[in-house]
Amino acid sequence: MLGERGRRLERSVGVHHESAVAVQVERSCTDRDATGFTGVAGATVEQRSRCRPERAFLLRSGAMPRLDTRAILQGRNSRRSTTLLLGTTVSVVCMAGMFVYLWMLAMAGGAAAGIDGTTGFVLSLLAAVVPVSALIPLILLLDRLEPEPRSVLFFAFAWGAGVAVVASLLLNSWGLRSVAVPLFGPETGGAVATSVVAPVVEESAKGLVLLILLWRRRHEIDTYTDGVVYGGMVATGFAFTENILYFLGAFFEGNLAATFVLRGIVAPFGHPVYTAVIGIGVAYAATHIGRARALAPIAGWFAAVVLHGLWNGAAQTGWSGLGLAYAVLFVVALGIVGLSARDRRSQVAAIGHYLPPYVSTGLVTSSDITMLSSMAQRREARGWASRNAGSKGRAAMKEYQLAATELALLHQKIDAGRPRGDWKVRRDSYLALMHVSRDTFLGRMHRPVTPGWAESPTDSGFMRRADFAQVIAQARAPQPPQEYVPRHAPRSAP
Repeated sequence: MLGERGRRLERSVGVHHESAVAVQVERSCTDRDATGFTGVAGATVEQRSRCRPERAFLLRSGAMPRLDTRAILQGRNSRRSTTLLLGTTVSVVCMAGMFVYLWMLAMAGGAAAGIDGTTGFVLSLLAAVVPVSALIPLILLLDRLEPEPRSVLFFAFAWGAGVAVVASLLLNSWGLRSVAVPLFGPETGGAVATSVVAPVVEESAKGLVLLILLWRRRHEIDTYTDGVVYGGMVATGFAFTENILYFLGAFFEGNLAATFVLRGIVAPFGHPVYTAVIGIGVAYAATHIGRARALAPIAGWFAAVVLHGLWNGAAQTGWSGLGLAYAVLFVVALGIVGLSARDRRSQVAAIGHYLPPYVSTGLVTSSDITMLSSMAQRREARGWASRNAGSKGRAAMKEYQLAATELALLHQKIDAGRPRGDWKVRRDSYLALMHVSRDTFLGRMHRPVTPGWAESPTDSGFMRRADFAQVIAQARAPQPPQEYVPRHAPRSAP
C-alpha cells in the first residue's frame, strides 16, 4: 500500500469527409509522373507532380479528412491529440515529482542511517527496472497483429507511474489516518487499509485512465486484448514507481534482496493482472452495444479490487495465504492469455473473411491473405522486404500489413453492429495506404523478385503496379461472394 509504505519510510528516515485532405506518406519512386491517384472517397484527384526517391507527397481528395500514415492506422483525422498531449504532460510531471520525492527520502534516509542514500536510490531504481523490462515485452506480445499506438501506450504507462501513484499515495494516507484507524483502531485499521482501502484507491486511480481512453479513443479498442494491453501498461507503470518506494524502504531495513525476489521475480504480475481485468470490462464497453456495456467497466473494476484485496490480505497471513492468492492470480493470468489467443484467432479469421472481396482491386491476392493471416509469415515478409528494398522497404511492408489488417477489422466492426459514420472514408484511406506502401516498395526495386509467400511476382498484390482509380472503382463495385482458399490448400471440385 503506497500511502502507508511512504509514511513508514518517512518515519524511518526522520522525514514526513468535409474539407481538402493531405495524406502524408513517404513514397519512393523513379522519376516519372505520379499519376493514378484518383477516386479516393468519391472525389477526383489532381496529382501530377514529379517525385524522387524517399520524397513525401500529398494525396488530395475533396471528401477525405486530413490524415497522415499514423493517423490512418489509428483511425483518426490527425495524429495530434490535445487530450493525449495534456494527459501525457501531466503524467510525466507527476512521475518526475515522485522521483524527486523518492530521491529526497533516499537522501534523508542515508543521512539518518549514516549510509549513502544515493546508492540506495540507484539500487532501488535498477531493481524496479528489472520486472518492467520483462513485463512490457510480454504485454506487447499479446497484441502483435494489430499493435496499439506507441504514444497512447506511453501515456498509459506514464499515467500509472505518475498520476495514479501520486493520487494513491495521498488518498491511501488519508484513508488510513481519517477512516480506517478511527473506525477500527491502529492495528485492525492498518489491516483494513491494506486489504480494502488500498485496492479501492489504487484500482480506481489506474482504471480512470482506461475510462479516458474509452471516452477519447474508443475506436482504438477493437478487442479484449486491447483493453488488457492498456490495463497492463498503466499497471506496469504504477508497479514501477511503487517498487522503487518498497525497494528503498527495504534497502534501509536491510532486506532489499528478499523484497526484490518477492516483488520483482516471484510475483511481478500482480498489478498488471488486476488492472487488465478492468481493461477487459472497458473493452467490452467499447466493442458491444446494449445496456450491459455501461456496467462492464464497473464489473471489471470490482473484480480488480477483489483480486488486489485478496493478495494484500493474504500477504498478512503468511506463506500459506500468499500461496493460495498466487494460485488464484496465476489462473486469472492464464485466462487473460487464453482470451488474447481467442482474439488473435478472431482477427485472423476476419482477415480471411473480409479481404477476399478486395482481390479485385489488385491490392491483395489469396497468397497475400495467407501471409497476412500468419504472424510468422508476416515477419518473414518484412524480412524479405528489408533484404530487397532496405529499411524503407521493410517499413512499407509493415504499413501494408497493418493497413490490410485494419481494413479487415473495420468490416468486422460493421458486422458486429458498430459501424462508423465515416467508414467509407476509413476504408478508402486504408486502401490508399496499402497502395502507396506498395508503390514505395516497388520504387526501390531494381528488378521483379518473387516474394517468399507467392509463387511468382504477379501472384502477390504487393508486387503489382496499378492505377489507384481502378483500386477505388473495384472497391466500390458490388462484389460477388468469394470464398478464401488458403495458399496450397486443395480447392473444392467444381
